[in-house]
Amino acid sequence: MPRKPRFYLPGVPVHIVQRGNNRDPIFFDESDYTTYLGWLKEGLDKYHCQLHAYVLMTNHVHLLVTPVAENSVSRLVQYVGRRYVPYINHKYGRSGTLWEGRYKSSLVQEDSYLLTCMRYIELNPVRAGMVKNAIEYPWSSYAFNALGKPNELLEPHSIYHSLGINVNARMGAYAKLFLAHMADNITQEIRDAWQTGTPLANDRFKAEIERTLNKKVGYARRGRPVVEKT
Repeated sequence: MPRKPRFYLPGVPVHIVQRGNNRDPIFFDESDYTTYLGWLKEGLDKYHCQLHAYVLMTNHVHLLVTPVAENSVSRLVQYVGRRYVPYINHKYGRSGTLWEGRYKSSLVQEDSYLLTCMRYIELNPVRAGMVKNAIEYPWSSYAFNALGKPNELLEPHSIYHSLGINVNARMGAYAKLFLAHMADNITQEIRDAWQTGTPLANDRFKAEIERTLNKKVGYARRGRPVVEKT
């Protein structure tokens, strides 16, 4: 069966997920996390991608980026992987692949889904039972987005900026989003999207993407757009 083609559009956010092979760990100590983030920063700068949210879990990563060019996302992932995999293999005396096949990704409709996707990403450690609150997990973007902790990797999206008239207002509004439970059907909708490569969007946006690309993009599931209440 041929591989399902990926599709990216300049200026349209992309949710990227990359897992360890057989869901084995890809991070083993603190220096591994910081090393990965260092190369991620280099890749973001080199290929002009803006990172809005991320989480580094023990055996997988989630990134939410906006690319400047159609090939920016692929080049970013390749850049990090070609440095991080040899680093891990050399450090721990292993060989072979680190990743579980190709990375997964989906376009994200900004106005209806971007904040929801950010919450989904930063709540990963909570859903996994690793922490009770997102702020307790050190390897995510939550501390920057909700508390303003400096993080040179991140660039707030315009939708995030619309949460308030100043930095404190935006952080406060963003943190309040995490007080509400994320419904299971929303979590599943986001998971369906990145697993199948289907845009996380309403049907109208999907149709616009198809017209732009002149190809079918597939549908994970249909439904009304998810809009965060601020």
